[in-house]
Amino acid sequence: MKRRWINTLVVTLAAAGLASAQESVFDGPVNTVEFTPMTRSEGLSHYLGQTFGAGSFAQSAMSAGFAQLNQKPKEWGDGGEGYAKRLGNAYAKHFIRQTLQYGAATALHEDDRYLVSGQTGFWNRTRYAIASTFLARKVNGQRTIAFARFGSAAGAAFIVNTWQPASTSGADHAARSFGISIATNLGSNIAREFWPDLKSRFRRK
Repeated sequence: MKRRWINTLVVTLAAAGLASAQESVFDGPVNTVEFTPMTRSEGLSHYLGQTFGAGSFAQSAMSAGFAQLNQKPKEWGDGGEGYAKRLGNAYAKHFIRQTLQYGAATALHEDDRYLVSGQTGFWNRTRYAIASTFLARKVNGQRTIAFARFGSAAGAAFIVNTWQPASTSGADHAARSFGISIATNLGSNIAREFWPDLKSRFRRK
């Protein structure tokens, strides 16, 4: 039942995102944000920050913590040794994905950064955030399907799968890992879109 619920959630999020992405490509409301393409050095700096910055380690530590609580994979046990294995696994996946995405985005001339919409209205901004999970920008600012983001998420999921123990190996686990990665991106985009507003409210209080 739990697995079915997770699969349904991932499919629902993907369907909503694809619908928003398709609407955005043809109607263009999310293209209003001001865009300046990165230089090669800026792209490399962005990759290094996303891959080796404090946030990447915090995210990996959180992911390992959830895996520890759920005892996944069960073969790694609990305690410090089990957590160390899960932390290494989480960061390895993050490193592989970021490296694949950087290489693919460079080759395809895609810009995968999330840029705050600058729009008004809860739904407009939410739709923009959802669409940004599935879209990237070319150097001219035009939005297109984020092939580098999807390819790197799939590649990392299946590469990491090669060293998983029996309970978390197999194509179904890799596919679920891919879906969770995309759903996590979606949630992160929504948080990035609305966080500046929340931060300003906290400061006023």
